[in-house]
Amino acid sequence: MLVLSFPLYGEDVRTGEISWGFFFIGLLGGLALFLYGIEQLSEGLKRTAGNKMRSILARITQNRVIGFIAGAFITMVIQSSSATTVMLVSFVQAELMSFTKSLSVILGADIGTTITAQLIAFKVTDYALLMVTIGFSMRTFVKNRKLKNMGEVILGFGLLFFGMKLMNDAMEPLQMYPRLITMMQTLENPLWGLLVGTVFTAIVQSSSATTGVMIVLAQQELLSLEAGIPLVFGANIGTCVTAGLASIGMEREAKRVAIAHVVFKIAGVLLFIFWIPSFASFIRAIAVPFGSGTSRQIANAHTLFNVSLGLGFLPFTGFFADLVLKILPERRKVLRTRPTTWHLDVSIVSTPILAINVTCAEIARMAKLLERMLRAIIIPFISDVKWISKDAATKDETSLLIKEIPTRDEYFPELSLLEGVDMREEKIDYLDERISNYLRLISMQRLTDQQAKEVYAMMSIVKDMESIGDIIHRNMLPLIEKKHSLDMDFSDEGKEELMIYHMKVCNQIHRLQDALAETKPDIVSEIMAEGSRYIDLESKYRLQHLERLLHQRKESEDTHEVHMELMDQLKQINVYTSNIAKTFLNTWEKTN
Repeated sequence: MLVLSFPLYGEDVRTGEISWGFFFIGLLGGLALFLYGIEQLSEGLKRTAGNKMRSILARITQNRVIGFIAGAFITMVIQSSSATTVMLVSFVQAELMSFTKSLSVILGADIGTTITAQLIAFKVTDYALLMVTIGFSMRTFVKNRKLKNMGEVILGFGLLFFGMKLMNDAMEPLQMYPRLITMMQTLENPLWGLLVGTVFTAIVQSSSATTGVMIVLAQQELLSLEAGIPLVFGANIGTCVTAGLASIGMEREAKRVAIAHVVFKIAGVLLFIFWIPSFASFIRAIAVPFGSGTSRQIANAHTLFNVSLGLGFLPFTGFFADLVLKILPERRKVLRTRPTTWHLDVSIVSTPILAINVTCAEIARMAKLLERMLRAIIIPFISDVKWISKDAATKDETSLLIKEIPTRDEYFPELSLLEGVDMREEKIDYLDERISNYLRLISMQRLTDQQAKEVYAMMSIVKDMESIGDIIHRNMLPLIEKKHSLDMDFSDEGKEELMIYHMKVCNQIHRLQDALAETKPDIVSEIMAEGSRYIDLESKYRLQHLERLLHQRKESEDTHEVHMELMDQLKQINVYTSNIAKTFLNTWEKTN
């Protein structure tokens, strides 16, 4: 029988000594392939579980248990607790979630990441290329979308395990290298092992990579369980670095999420590190039902540590929230009048389902700004005194105005009413540009057909919203001066009709904000139904105004042009709102 024998990556054929050049090629190449496999696995899982992620994200803030489960599920899908925590930093920064609510999700994320360690502890590296072949064939040749996604998952697993095989082969010659064996034994010192695990994980930005390397070392009998446990603890602390970097420059609420992640990990390590020998004995005791071998035991230690941490700390999230608030206390909020985005985060664009959700939230914020603009713009039309600009008013005239009507912005009292309208128009234009650019970034990712449809729908919605802002700022704002150049106010009936119609159009935009924030097609259906009714109501009010003209009502005659233009602009806003609702309904109805 002919047996082919190949030299190992790190072994010199002529001398039997370790060739460090080939060793590092094998190790780093295997690690790169391992990380790429995790990325492919994550992409496939995200496409397979996309709608489930949306459902969980919609319910994530209901209570701590749901948040805990959601954190585990999302991390299992995106294959990174660091990415989940970065997402939470973004959500808290965007005011989509409170800091306290995020704590349970962090604890769940720590459990989700242990699933990867359990999977890679299985010794299936011999079948890695078979999985690569099956996965590649399904992704390339199968037309069914779900099967293609499943193929990507299998391909990711194959690449992951093949990367482990390359690392395994590269490390095998080290079994006979005494210096390395002596060095690995020093990792049984908890502080040294903790430091190495933390630094390595912070560098590669993946606790899964650290766990993978530990499992390979254990399979080569280079790493004991007592040395692996401190490395596990260090990997859990090192994974906090990503969230810490993501929180730089963000609001204090977002910084607290990163701090809470560190506090949880350090508290957990302090609870476990002083009884590592007992913990190792317990892990060995449960090795029979859960699988023997040091590699499996390290994976079990990783899982047990994080599950204990999650379940043990979950009832005390309120206590930890108070602790973090003491570390980073509240400070007086600065009123935000400059244009900025609250929700868009480039770091999550590679996860389209999350990026689409935060974009919906940013568009909902646009709707909130439009509603505030529209509610403010009507005040000068219904006041009984002349509207005088701040620059033109004398002291006496300004004091008279302040007594009669609200002249300051409701949310930013340092601004006049009209300055508030100008400020929000600037914000609307800014958001139009930034959201459109963000959507273009999302469109460059690998999207499902539904996700692509949602991205293009949101591009259309943003443009329609920007048009509503233009109606208010370019068309309605100039009518204020035109109205107050007259020596006559609207008739009582005409003013009441304008106020009623204005209120109904404001309510339409408010409904639109709720629909976008929560992705609810039932609210959108209500907008469309009410929009049709308001078209009829505008026709009714128009006829009633013309009847007053026929009866030669002095107020109606003098204010006719302004009255009709103002009513027409409100009708146009109602039409745009209905168009947005129609676009929304046609895009999201089938996914909810």
